[in-house]
Amino acid sequence: MDSQPDQELHVIFIPYPSPGHMIPMVDTARLFAKHGANVTIITTHANASTFQKAIDSDFNCGYHIRTQVVPFPAAHVGLPDGAENIKDGTSIQMLGKLVQGISMLKDQIEPLIQDMKPDCLVTDMFYPWTVDFAAKLGIPRLYYYSSSYFSTCATYFIRKHKPQQRLVSDTHKFIIPGLPQTIEMTPLQLEPWLRTKTVATGYLDAVYEAESKSYGALYNNFYELESDYEKLYKSTIGIKSWSVGPVSAWVNKDDETKANRGHKEDLAQESEWLNWLNSKQNESVVYVSFGSLTRLPHTQIIEIAHGLESSGHDFIWVIRKKDGDEDGHSFLQEFEQRMKVSNKGFIIWNWAPQLLILDHPAIGGIVTHCGWNTILESVNAGLPMVTWPMYAEQFYNEKLLVDVLKIGVPVGSKENMLWVTIDEDETVGRENIAKAIVQLMGREESKEMRRRARKFGDASKKSIEEGGSSYNNLMQLLDELKSLKMSRALEKK
Repeated sequence: MDSQPDQELHVIFIPYPSPGHMIPMVDTARLFAKHGANVTIITTHANASTFQKAIDSDFNCGYHIRTQVVPFPAAHVGLPDGAENIKDGTSIQMLGKLVQGISMLKDQIEPLIQDMKPDCLVTDMFYPWTVDFAAKLGIPRLYYYSSSYFSTCATYFIRKHKPQQRLVSDTHKFIIPGLPQTIEMTPLQLEPWLRTKTVATGYLDAVYEAESKSYGALYNNFYELESDYEKLYKSTIGIKSWSVGPVSAWVNKDDETKANRGHKEDLAQESEWLNWLNSKQNESVVYVSFGSLTRLPHTQIIEIAHGLESSGHDFIWVIRKKDGDEDGHSFLQEFEQRMKVSNKGFIIWNWAPQLLILDHPAIGGIVTHCGWNTILESVNAGLPMVTWPMYAEQFYNEKLLVDVLKIGVPVGSKENMLWVTIDEDETVGRENIAKAIVQLMGREESKEMRRRARKFGDASKKSIEEGGSSYNNLMQLLDELKSLKMSRALEKK
C-alpha cells in the first residue's frame, strides 16, 4: 500500500517479554504493517531474536516494519546474560529479578518513543506507565490484551464486588456477579493476588486503571466467539475495543510452514510424527500440550502418562525436557519405548509445530492448560478441548470453554498457582485424566460439542477474510488512527 511518508501511520508496539503476550502482539504488529502502517517493535536483544526472521521476511516483501532493540539490565538485577523473558524464570527469585529488569526498561523506552514521534502506541497491559506517557505526547495508547473478554469481565466484577470474601472456605463456590450466565468458581481458582493482598495486587490495580484511561483496547479475538462478552466489556470498562484475531492464523494464512516461529531446526523429526499421524484415522488422536511456561512435577508426568494410556485413545504429547527431570527420565524413556511398540502414542520433545499438528485431520481434540493462544488455535482448527488450567486467567478461560461455549471438558483442576510453584500436592489423578479424554474423544458423548467446535472454527476462518468481522475491525481502526493523525496535524497549523 503506497502512501506519502507524512501521511503514513507510524505505530509503535511494545510487547511484554513472555511467550503468551509477545507472540500475538508481534503477529498483530505484522498485520498492521501488511495493511499499510509503518511499524516499530521495541524489545530487547534476546526477545527480538525469537521473531526477527519473520520481521526481516516482511521487510523484504516491502512492508514498513522494523525492530528497535534496547539492552536488558541483566547484570544490574543479578541475572545471567540472555535471561530476558518470563519463560527464563525457573524460581520465584529469578522471576522477581526478571520483572524488576523489565520495569527498568521504561527509562530507555520513553526517550526512544519521544524521538520517533509515533502516531499511536500499542502496548501490553503490563506497561501501565504508557497511558500517561502517550497522553503527554498527545497520541492514543491502545491497551493490548492477549486473552478473552470473558476473563476481563469476570476479573472486573470480582474485583468490584469481592464475592469470594463472603465464603467460609476456599473450596466453597460463589457466583460471579454481573455476567449474562450463571458462572460458579471457588476462591482457590482465583489468581493469588486476588485472594491475598500482595505487591502484585497494587500493580494490577494500576494496570486496570491505565486500561480505563486508554483510547481503546486491542484483543486477539473474533466477534463471533464472544459477542456477549465483547459488548459487556465495552459497556463495563467504557472504552472502545477492536477484535482483530485470530492473529496467528491471519498473519500465517499464506504460509505453508504454519508459523515455524524460528524453530526450523527443531523440525528434523517432522517426518516421523507426520508419518505417525498419517497412519491414524480422522479425529482419532488427542494432542497434549501445556504451553511454554508450565513446569510439571514428576508425579504429575506419571499420572498423565498412565491417564493417556488407560484412556485407550491414541495421543501425541509434547514434553519439555525440563519436565523429564533426572528421576523421571528413565520412566519417560520406558514409557516412550512402550508407546512405540503399541503404536498408541507419540512423544515430541521440547517444541512442536502446533499449528501444523492441530490442522491435521487425525487430531480429534486437545488437552490444554487454557492459555489463550492455544485456545484460539484449537478453535480455529474446530477442535474441542480437555481443560486443565494452571495459573493466571486460565481458570476463567476454562469457564468460557466449558460453561459458555460448551466445547470443553474439565479435568478437575482445583487451584490457581504460579507456574514455578506448582507442587506435587496438586496432582490431577490418572482416573480423572482418562475420564475427561474418553468424554472428549467418545463419538456419541462429544457429538454436539464437536459440532459447536466446528461452527466456531468456520466463523474464525471467515472473520479474517476480506469483509469478515476481524478484517473490518482492523481496517476501521487503521482509518480511525489516520483521522486522528490528520486532526492533530490540523490543530498544529
